[in-house]
Amino acid sequence: MTRSGFVIANLFRKRTRTILTLLSVIMAFLLFGLLQSVNTIFNAGADFVGATRLMVQARVSFTSPLPLSMVPKLEAIPGVARVAYQQWFGGVWQQNTPLIMFSLDPQRYRDVYPEWVMSDAQWQAFASTRTGMIVGKQLAGQLGWKIGQKIPIASNIWPQKNGSKAWTFDLVGIFDGKDEEWKKRTNLAFIQQDYFDEANQFGVKGRTNFFILKLTDAGQARAVSRTVDAMFENSPDETKTQTEKDFNISFVKQIGDIGLIVRWILFAVFFTLLLVVGNTMAQSVRERIPELAVLKTLGFPDGSVLGFVLAEAFALCLCGGLLGLALASIGGAMIEKGTGGQFQLRLDVSVWLIGIAAIVLMSIAVGLLPALRARRLRIVDALAGR
Repeated sequence: MTRSGFVIANLFRKRTRTILTLLSVIMAFLLFGLLQSVNTIFNAGADFVGATRLMVQARVSFTSPLPLSMVPKLEAIPGVARVAYQQWFGGVWQQNTPLIMFSLDPQRYRDVYPEWVMSDAQWQAFASTRTGMIVGKQLAGQLGWKIGQKIPIASNIWPQKNGSKAWTFDLVGIFDGKDEEWKKRTNLAFIQQDYFDEANQFGVKGRTNFFILKLTDAGQARAVSRTVDAMFENSPDETKTQTEKDFNISFVKQIGDIGLIVRWILFAVFFTLLLVVGNTMAQSVRERIPELAVLKTLGFPDGSVLGFVLAEAFALCLCGGLLGLALASIGGAMIEKGTGGQFQLRLDVSVWLIGIAAIVLMSIAVGLLPALRARRLRIVDALAGR
């Protein structure tokens, strides 16, 4: 029998225990891969390469409204072709179905987002109907909405002037995406900015959450971003300009410090894993003390015995770790596909390198003490059961 075969045979002496431990390692590294990918996304710097649209929000938070009077100033910036804007509405369908819903200017939004496909007649109906609403094909299919219906929508954020949280909109259009990627994003609903301004109780008129800048040249994205922020610096409406991808990330960050949350979850997962795998290795060595003594009797030096135990720990962690990372790669690709590329959980080289380093460190952590015990083992004491 070869040395590697000997290690594998010893590893699967208690097959059920080894398989359960291996599954624990796989699940830990599956979580590690996905969460570390999330952490990498949230800690990445701004990337303006290839950006065709920029998002402009208030520097403090996107929840702080900006005045619509900024539109002419933004459109006058070299490199900006068109400016649209959106106000978060926070709609709720029936009892507890939240909707991704914004108020906007129909024509401006159509110009900035040609990726949304809808007939000219429906765009015109949206622009000319004060209580008009358009929804994505995916959302309409899920809720069974048809053009011509009056759709009752509640909003816990924006009551009407009479105090009612119930709004009613006329469904005048259903839009789709230009390709498969954009079709997966059609879970949105849009209403008229003018109607929202007129009807909301808080009198929030002439303000919006953020602007979308369509650029004439993607290569000017960084320069335009700096120009916008410099233009409104030290004003009551300081801005933060970023790409759509970075804006989506900052939107999710509103729930808290994602990086800190991820680190604490990973700490809890790996601390538990160290206890599980460490206990498995310690128990395995304890059960084989007489056999280890026989190995030494046959002439295997202390270093070889130590190496056998460390090799078992490394083999267990390596198989489980690589399988977990591979599953995380598959899971990340599925999440990216399911969200239409809006949430890109890709395990890049850095995540794999960190994962391999974690495998090595964990192998040493769980295998070193049992290996040292096997190395210090005295043949007489071991065979005597002492």
